[in-house]
Amino acid sequence: MDALITAAAQALSRGDPIGALNRVALRNDPPALALRGIAMAQLGDLDRAKVLLRDAARAFGAHEPLARARCTVALAEVALASRDLRWPTKALDAARQVLDAHNDAANAAYARLLAVRRLLLIGQLDDAQHALDAIDAARLPPASAASHGLLVAGIAIRRIRATQARDALIRAERSARDAGIPALAAEVSSARTLLNAPAMRVVSDGTERAVTLGEVERTLASDALVVDACRYLVHRGDREVHLVRRPVLFGLARALAEAWPGDASRETLLSRAFGAKFTDDSHRARLRVEIGRLRRALGPMAGVRATTTGFVLVPARTRSVKVLVPAAEERHAPVLALLGDGEAWSSSALALALGAGQRTVQRALDELAAAGKVQALGRGRARRWVVSPGPGFTTPLLLPVPLPGV
Repeated sequence: MDALITAAAQALSRGDPIGALNRVALRNDPPALALRGIAMAQLGDLDRAKVLLRDAARAFGAHEPLARARCTVALAEVALASRDLRWPTKALDAARQVLDAHNDAANAAYARLLAVRRLLLIGQLDDAQHALDAIDAARLPPASAASHGLLVAGIAIRRIRATQARDALIRAERSARDAGIPALAAEVSSARTLLNAPAMRVVSDGTERAVTLGEVERTLASDALVVDACRYLVHRGDREVHLVRRPVLFGLARALAEAWPGDASRETLLSRAFGAKFTDDSHRARLRVEIGRLRRALGPMAGVRATTTGFVLVPARTRSVKVLVPAAEERHAPVLALLGDGEAWSSSALALALGAGQRTVQRALDELAAAGKVQALGRGRARRWVVSPGPGFTTPLLLPVPLPGV
């Protein structure tokens, strides 16, 4: 490898794409094409980066599998940055196997980190955690170690483990400082700021206040009966009742918890659970049936007692009932939460991440665009959607959680 290629590669490792381009901008040999592609990706021109990296992979040819594998890993990173979540993961896995076979441990580990990033984006937390556990963070170079810490923190945030997330970000900050890459250090700093921002709202005893992720974690660790409107479950101690597939029961549980220690009227319960604007005997009969189902679902955690005007929640062995609600409750909040990372998403990538149909997501985007909350860039298959993140809210907590058993 000649001196200019070496110098350009070192500039890129320091996060200096301009310095790298100054050395290889006029060259079209395969190593120069690859370095130019990485430089353009660091500068944000992802479309040009894809073209250069593909040209480099073709130019290396089959006789240089290691160089081609490195180009494939770089293309996978560009695909993630552009939120192309349908990029073939088999190609990344094949590239990782080539890197392992050639003892390129650093790039093989980075390929694994990219696979974890994709799993985290589409909400497959268990698979992401399993893949992350297989990576020895102690043997990673500083830049990759910082990425590893960010991924650990991302999973912990989604699982409402503030202490674990904070520890991971401290390690990531240390690694980013050792790497000497300003953009990476800024990403870690932004994540730490986000961790200290209001994450949810707690409703209790008729009052409501914003809380950080750490306060949410402490609330869940207390002996309070918690109705979690972010993950659609009822929680107390080490017991959880998931109601994500039973929205009527969850609507009743939330309405009863918000009214506690008082009762919720039958009209309120019918409106919240069924959307009924008027009531008759059939509605009241259905309400009694659903209340019975809720009693059985909650089991020993709480009971539901009838009153003269409605029903009241009776928590067992605790005098505290709290309701956790998203920091921002509005129509299409999951779409806004994904777009809140500041990246440009296609409707197909949003559909994959949300586990929804593409037409459903497109209708949501059209409504949000009409309300001025999102903006489309480009046309046709190249169209991408962006939105500025809401100030002061931990948007990843608004993302939908995977359904049990999915």
